[in-house]
Amino acid sequence: MIEPRLSIATEAAQAIPASATGILRVDLGRIAENWKALAALVAPAHCAAVVKADAYGLGASRVIPALAAAGCRTFFVATLAEAVAARALAPAAAILVLDGLVSGSAPDMLESGAIPVLSSLPEVEAWAALSERRGRRNPCALHVDTGLNRLGLSARDVHALAGDMHALGSLDVRLVMSHLACADDPASPKNAQQREVFDRLLPMLPSVPASLAASDGLMLGAAFHYDLVRPGYALYGGQAFGGGRTPVEAVVELHVKVLQVRDVAPGQTVGYAASWSPTRASRIAVIAAGYADGLFRHLSRGSDATEPSGAVAIRGKIAPIVGRVSMDLVTVDVTDIDGGVEPGELVEVIGPSLPIEALGAAAETIGYEVLTSLGRRFHRVYVGGGS
Repeated sequence: MIEPRLSIATEAAQAIPASATGILRVDLGRIAENWKALAALVAPAHCAAVVKADAYGLGASRVIPALAAAGCRTFFVATLAEAVAARALAPAAAILVLDGLVSGSAPDMLESGAIPVLSSLPEVEAWAALSERRGRRNPCALHVDTGLNRLGLSARDVHALAGDMHALGSLDVRLVMSHLACADDPASPKNAQQREVFDRLLPMLPSVPASLAASDGLMLGAAFHYDLVRPGYALYGGQAFGGGRTPVEAVVELHVKVLQVRDVAPGQTVGYAASWSPTRASRIAVIAAGYADGLFRHLSRGSDATEPSGAVAIRGKIAPIVGRVSMDLVTVDVTDIDGGVEPGELVEVIGPSLPIEALGAAAETIGYEVLTSLGRRFHRVYVGGGS
């Protein structure tokens, strides 16, 4: 049998169970270094970390302590449940909840010690009313909409709030923030338009730190940094910015085992719907992952396709996915792999040859969705960062 090839430390490899069908390697040390690089880039602005969705699928319970040890003191999550978990992992940090106050959740939010990001006047009123009942101003952030038209106080709401000194006086506003719609495209006029709207609205609100930029927005330059930036995807090695390389490195590798290798002749078909048939005698490797593990069905190739939609890498050489991606299995054409492929070998799905952006593009999606879709059936190996 060909020995599995995987760029993980020997001591980590020894801990991998023989039954593992896929191995997801997460470099905590590199996540911490990515945060430090972005913090240095935006200084004197402060650098937070977005760790929502289980740290973009990589494991908040491991990522948050690594970032806290690196010096991060502000974390953004999406939900109250995520905030409670983050508070236990970084008790000295500020934890901000981007979804704000779900109706009726104000008491639970207060008990959590997290800071809600308020995006509507009803949320402001509920949080202010709770402050008045307890005789103490509750901390919060205010989210203003500058053109994304998702969550956020509209310009009309901001004007109304600015005239309501009673409500504002009941709040301990820690941050005013907004969110860019087109930050990945530095040529988009929308970026400057939103910054102008933000600058017009800020004087109406308490004079506190301001934040506009996330991973791509911070790459637009110092005019977008304000007092705090909120990188998420970039921390995990993402390269979505269209104007150049973000100064971060990849943190994830995914290798999946070959279960079986079989010969398929011209005229035979591979996979569901008989969508692919070879034009030559071919060797097909069946690997132990599928759309249940985050390998999207769009990676499949039909017989009428001129180029493969997706691929894996074997010893640095690309091997196309053929036939339909199914729930648990993917079939790969390994006919041209020198030295052959054998059961038990590990093939690269994400790594030096296939970054997350490449996998996302092949599946007609984005790297963000790739990360957050990685399945829990893979054995996870954490390296660096005190792991």
